[in-house]
Amino acid sequence: MVNSTLFFIIPVLSLLVFAVPKHLKHYFTLLFLLAGMVLTTSWSTGILAGSAGIREIPLFSPSYGTGITLVIDNLAAFFILVINITVLTGLLYARGYLAPYHQRMPSFRFSIHYFSYIWLWLSMLMVVMLREGVAFLIAWEIMALSSFFLVIFEAEERNILKTGISYLIQMHIGMFFILIAFLLVQKATGSMSFDALAGYFAVHRNLPVFLLFFTGFAIKAGFIPLHTWLPEAHPAAPSHVSGVMSGVMIKMGIYGIMRVLIPVQSDLFACAAIILVISLLSGILGVMMALVQKDLKKLLAYSTIENIGITGIGIGLGMAGRALDNHMLALLGFSGGLLHLLNHSLFKSLLFFSSGSVYRAIHTRNMERMGGLMKKMPHTAMLFLAGSLAICGLPPFNGFISEYLIYMGMFTSLPDATLYQSILIIGSLIGLSLIGGLAVFCFTRAFGIVFLGEARSETVNHAGEATKGMLAPQLVILVLILFIGLASPLVVKPVFKLAVSIWDLESQLFIRGTFTYNLSQISLAGGIFIVTLAAVLIWRSFHLSRRITETGPTWGCAYTAVTSRQQYTATSFASNYSDIAKPVLRTRVQTEIIGESEIFPRKRKFEFHSEDIYKRKLVDRPAGFISDLLKKIAMMQTGQIRHYILYAFVFMLLVLLLSLFNII
Repeated sequence: MVNSTLFFIIPVLSLLVFAVPKHLKHYFTLLFLLAGMVLTTSWSTGILAGSAGIREIPLFSPSYGTGITLVIDNLAAFFILVINITVLTGLLYARGYLAPYHQRMPSFRFSIHYFSYIWLWLSMLMVVMLREGVAFLIAWEIMALSSFFLVIFEAEERNILKTGISYLIQMHIGMFFILIAFLLVQKATGSMSFDALAGYFAVHRNLPVFLLFFTGFAIKAGFIPLHTWLPEAHPAAPSHVSGVMSGVMIKMGIYGIMRVLIPVQSDLFACAAIILVISLLSGILGVMMALVQKDLKKLLAYSTIENIGITGIGIGLGMAGRALDNHMLALLGFSGGLLHLLNHSLFKSLLFFSSGSVYRAIHTRNMERMGGLMKKMPHTAMLFLAGSLAICGLPPFNGFISEYLIYMGMFTSLPDATLYQSILIIGSLIGLSLIGGLAVFCFTRAFGIVFLGEARSETVNHAGEATKGMLAPQLVILVLILFIGLASPLVVKPVFKLAVSIWDLESQLFIRGTFTYNLSQISLAGGIFIVTLAAVLIWRSFHLSRRITETGPTWGCAYTAVTSRQQYTATSFASNYSDIAKPVLRTRVQTEIIGESEIFPRKRKFEFHSEDIYKRKLVDRPAGFISDLLKKIAMMQTGQIRHYILYAFVFMLLVLLLSLFNII
């Protein structure tokens, strides 16, 4: 009861952020979150350690009216840890990132920002701990509203405010689908909760209600074609908010999908096929669209869609394993999906924080105006490089471990698969391989254009390294990334146990032991590589310390470029790829061709554009239609009283006629 009381007073105490002086608001928020995180982490670790199967924490005693109970099982406990890690590192990074804004923004704006940050954290915790439908939807709505206020931190810019409103509208569309699904369950069972799903699925066809839930949660997760809010909202938000939104908030959609999948009893293979197809589409198109972006944060946003696709592939394969009674595929698929969810929260928040450091140094997100930043920001460059290697799934970083589990699930299931099952698995295998290859291309381009070469704008020459306060949380994330990559058995064993308990799978002790052993060998090889690399670097440093180091221009095959215009740009780096992918990405170039008779070409402008066809058809076109309709209706506002009297008269006449003919 003491724990529930402490958790209940957190929302009340959050109001004190408005009374704290501007320079102390960050420290108050940090102290506040640390207290809550210690409490919730103790709950989750107790569950994951096996000391309690399910923990129920009543928030209200009967004297306060209808009680609300927090329910923590293994799935909720796992998400609580992911939420706390990402939100804490985001807040630590925020202090340095927001420092320049203190000079030009009033205290009230910071109060709103930190208050919204607290409530985003609280609402995400409530989302994973609430089972009752109404309470869950209230927490879901609070999550949307708090993240909306975080996105529009710089609301004086019209585009940011417009993006925030579009984001909020799409979140409410998603909530509408979830509400309809809950209402159908309530009509059939008399209870509007996740716990009632098992009873509903036992006597009704599972697929229709699952599709309603999936659509609502997929909008939050950013699956294509329901992703249109994500590439706009992430770049608009401050970088620490982008890291939290991409790292953990969109995972609330994944949580919802998993929560609904647990009690599904029929249509298992249909659900698996739908998840797999949409996940493959999201993964492939997400990385394809990331490859043509010039905005660094928009590139990372589309990459988030790619990684949500990889997580979905793992979940889809796990469901396929359940449908086919293949516990090995189910275990490896679900485990890979869960672990990739954790891994993505780490390396994507690291990448967003690093990109935020770049933005704060040169005040642009356009990669065409970057280049050579590794000379000015060496620590940020190395952190971004580590995040890039991790997101590409390369050893010895954490992204490799989760993708390895998913790959092994597919490889080990192929020998016993039927024709249709083989087509599904091989299609997933090819899709995941294509995603991985394009991801390497994408982040080679991003790191090379941003940090290598020569400066493409004058602002780069005045850039400086991020503050220690901004680098420290990124180093913490890097340590966690390397820990998962180098000590993978210590992480994979609990994830295997988690997947077995959540989806009631057979223990598969032999399989778990085999893969744990394989991972230990991979981790050992990674450790040897790291130690060897460190030894080489130490020897190099010692060797160079006794010599005079000379610096000069980079060797350029007997000709060193004298201008940054003679090196690759973000557009030219991917030009061949853009030509091949043009039918899918709808890329176009705007320029004037040089004529044969034009001996001395005059100045020309070259512009490259890529179009998100889903955004144009699903958002821009309906929004444009509604806007045009409202403009036509606005013509009736003439300002003349006789016209308004005429409208009322016509309306009463219409009602009279409809009544006479018994239409109404």
